Amino acid sequence: MKKILIIDDEPDLCFLLKAYLNIKHHEVVIANSLADGLNKIKSFHPDVLFLDNNLPDGHGWDRACEISDNFPGIKINLMTGQPDIHLEPCELEFCVIEKPLSYSKVDMSLN
Repeated sequence: MKKILIIDDEPDLCFLLKAYLNIKHHEVVIANSLADGLNKIKSFHPDVLFLDNNLPDGHGWDRACEISDNFPGIKINLMTGQPDIHLEPCELEFCVIEKPLSYSKVDMSLN
């Protein structure tokens, strides 16, 4: 069982992803803003993070390298609905998952 944090502002995506991961016996917490997500990283200590880029209070990907530096044990998965987005050098270390998500991509991103 892994502890998984989803930071995304799309309620339907969060609901479906959480339901799928719960079926797989993972503990899942959701944050719908960047600020809430950063606080939950500190309190929940996830093993895996699904991080959206366009959030109501900022760009999640802008904080990915900082999260990785401060919490090196977290596996970070960057989610996007824009497949042609430019990645910074640090972001190349992370798994990028295009929306709409597929369960096979989600499963691969947990390893």
